[in-house]
Amino acid sequence: MIPFAGTVIGALDAALSSRVVAPVGPRAAVGLAKGLVRHQASPAVLLAHTASRWPDRAAVIDDDGTVTARELYDRVRQLAGVLHARGIGRGSTVGLLCRNHAGFVEAAFATLWVDADLVLLNTDFAADQLADVVGREGVELIVHDSDLQRVVTRADLGIPALVTDGHGSGTVAWACDFGHPAPPSRRHTGRLVILTSGTTGTPQGSPRRSQGAGVVGPLSTMLRSIGLRSGDPVLVLPPLFHGLGLAYLVIAIALGCPVVLMRHADAAAALRAVERHRVRVMFVVPVMLHRLLDVPADQREQLDLTSLHAVPSGAAPLTPALAERFMDAFGDVLLNMYGSTEIGWSTIAGPADLRTAPGTVGRPLRGVSVRIVDDLGREVPTGEVGRIVVRSSMNAPAEALGDRQVVDGHVSTGDVGHLDAHGRLFVDGRDDDMIVSGGENVFPGEVEDLLHAHPAIRDVTVHGVPDEEYGQRLRAVVVAEPDSDLTPDDVRAHVRDHLARFKVPRDVQLIDELQRSATGKVRRGQ
Repeated sequence: MIPFAGTVIGALDAALSSRVVAPVGPRAAVGLAKGLVRHQASPAVLLAHTASRWPDRAAVIDDDGTVTARELYDRVRQLAGVLHARGIGRGSTVGLLCRNHAGFVEAAFATLWVDADLVLLNTDFAADQLADVVGREGVELIVHDSDLQRVVTRADLGIPALVTDGHGSGTVAWACDFGHPAPPSRRHTGRLVILTSGTTGTPQGSPRRSQGAGVVGPLSTMLRSIGLRSGDPVLVLPPLFHGLGLAYLVIAIALGCPVVLMRHADAAAALRAVERHRVRVMFVVPVMLHRLLDVPADQREQLDLTSLHAVPSGAAPLTPALAERFMDAFGDVLLNMYGSTEIGWSTIAGPADLRTAPGTVGRPLRGVSVRIVDDLGREVPTGEVGRIVVRSSMNAPAEALGDRQVVDGHVSTGDVGHLDAHGRLFVDGRDDDMIVSGGENVFPGEVEDLLHAHPAIRDVTVHGVPDEEYGQRLRAVVVAEPDSDLTPDDVRAHVRDHLARFKVPRDVQLIDELQRSATGKVRRGQ
C-alpha cells in the first residue's frame, strides 16, 4: 500500500502544481474517453488527451509555423494509417533521423500509435555509423529529413524511406494524401530505443517501454522545482533524438504546453523566440549556456526576456563557473539535472543550491534512491568519494545495462561522487576517468572545473595519458578566449596555485575548438 499511496500523492502533486486538474466540458470528456479506448497504453493517448482538452491551443511551433493540438493529432493519425498500410506494426522497427521540428513529433507518435518499435537516430551520424545502428537494431523503415538525404544515400541501407518535409513522391505529405485509415492502438506498446550518448565507440540502444505510474514521483518533483504549468510555452533546445529532449517534449505535450522547436539551435534566435512566444521554460544542455552568454549583452538587453522563469540544464556536466556566469547574466533561473539514458532522471538542483553549493547536481527526486558505494558495494560515509548508484522505476531493464554494477537494485551510473551533509549530490568524475599518478588518485573533473573558472579559458577537457615514470599523467586540452595570450605555462601555474602538485597537467595543448556531441559532451581522442 505504501508505494501505491506514494504514487497517488505524487500524481496529485504533479497535477495540482502543473494546473492540469480542471473541470472539462462534455465534449472534451467524450474525446478523452474515446482516446483512452482507442489508444489504451500507447503514448498516442497523450495526443488524444491534449487534442480533446485544448484543441485550438498551439502544440508545436517550429521554423515552418504553428500546429495546433487537434492538427497535430490528425497528422499523426494520417501517418499512422500510412505505416499500417505498409505493414508496420507490432514487431516492426522504424528509425527516425530528424532534427527538432513538428515532423519528428508526428513520426515518433505515429510509430508508437501502430505499436511498432522506434529507434531514435543521431543526426550527426556518419554513413557508416548510421548503417551499423540500422542493421543492428533491425530497422525496416527510416523516416528522415530531406537535408539528411546524402548520409542516408551513402549508408546504402536497403530499406524503404519516407522524407519528413516537402510534398513530392516519397515524402510523408505525399504518402498521407492516400488517406489510409489508422488502426486502434493495442494493449501492447512498442519499445522506444534511445541510443546511449557515449563519447567513444558505437552508440548502443537502450530499449524502454511505457513506464506508467513509476515516473509520477520523479516527474512531480521536477514539475514543482521548475514551476512548469499547463499552457506555459516551452523552448526545447536539446535534440529530440536524445532522451532528455524527448522527455521534455512528452511532458510538455501531456501538459498542453506549446513546444517551440528549432532545427538548428542558434543562440540569438533562441532568445528572440523566448521574447516572441513568451517562453516560460527553456530546456538546454550546458554548451548552449555558453552560446547564450556569447550573444552580446547589448543585443540581450534589447529583448524582453521577463517571461523566462526556469532554464533546466542536463545531459552533460555543468561547471560552477558557467552556472555563476549564466545566473549573473540572466538571473537565478538556472537548474541542474542529473541522470542518463540508463537511469533516467535522478536529482535536481535549483538556483539556491547552485549559489550555496557550487557544483552540486542537487537532491534525489521523489521515488529515487541515490547511494555512494565502494568497490564492494558498501555505502561510504557522507563526504567520501565513491561510485554513484541509483534505484528508481526509470532504470533501464537489465538486458540494457550491460556489465554495469547493480547493488541492492541500485544501478551504477558510471560516475563517482559524494553526498554532502544536506543530501546534495556532487559528481566528481567518470569512474573510468580516474587516474593513478605516482600513487595518487586524481579525478580530472576537479582540474577541469578549476580551469573553466579561469577568465582566459573558454573551454577545456582534462584526461589521463600513459606515463613511463608515474604510470599516468594529466593532459589538458584548452581553448583560450579570443585575443588571449594564454600559454601552457599559465595553465600549469594556475592549477599549481590552487591544487596539489600531482594534479598539475604536465601536458597542455592549446587548440581552436573542442569537438562535442549534440548534447555537449566532449568527444574523446582530441
